Amino acid sequence: MRQKLLIVDDEPGIVEMMKSYFERQYDVLTAYSGAEALEKVAQNPDLILLDINMPVMDGLAVCQSIRKHVACPILFLTARVESSDKIIGFQSGADDYIVKPFDLDELAARVAAHLRREKRRQENGSVRFFGEVAIDYLGRTVTIGGAEISLSRKEFDIVELLSLNAGQVFDRERIYERVWGIDGDGNSDTVMEHIRKIRAKLAGHTMHSYIDTVWGCGYKWNG
Repeated sequence: MRQKLLIVDDEPGIVEMMKSYFERQYDVLTAYSGAEALEKVAQNPDLILLDINMPVMDGLAVCQSIRKHVACPILFLTARVESSDKIIGFQSGADDYIVKPFDLDELAARVAAHLRREKRRQENGSVRFFGEVAIDYLGRTVTIGGAEISLSRKEFDIVELLSLNAGQVFDRERIYERVWGIDGDGNSDTVMEHIRKIRAKLAGHTMHSYIDTVWGCGYKWNG
């Protein structure tokens, strides 16, 4: 599957130039304003090329608005060259700063480098180790000492929720809503039964209790 770029600039000529150049290798989304950029972000681009100097809602405001919800690299395109401007850009959540006018080949090299770095980060971050337990969130597997633990889909979903929030206490109702959804056909007692099964499966390979009961409150991951 081709990676997806979002190009945001209020100058149509610049947008079309970059789109024509990059669409040979990537799927390209375009936006000509900050407001339109916020709409296109919902299509989950892998990288965003974002002009700073746009009217009404500039690139800094766009970056600040989306950074809490978007993890992909954001590269600012701007004619601003002062160090103070760059600092403000990075503080807003940018990953790189491309000064106009720019060479398209150099820009492409920067884009490719950021995408490679992001891919490595995702691949390396897909597995977490908790003592002797290894959880592969992309592969949806749990192994202990090299032995894979056979978990059902919902059992893994519970392990994923708790382990990604290690130390945080979740009551049964909250776990049920997060794993089964608010329209799930069941109740919070289902959570207790699934956790019992998870514990039994883990106990066959380790003496450590990875899911603790916090009496009167719920459950937490004890990594």
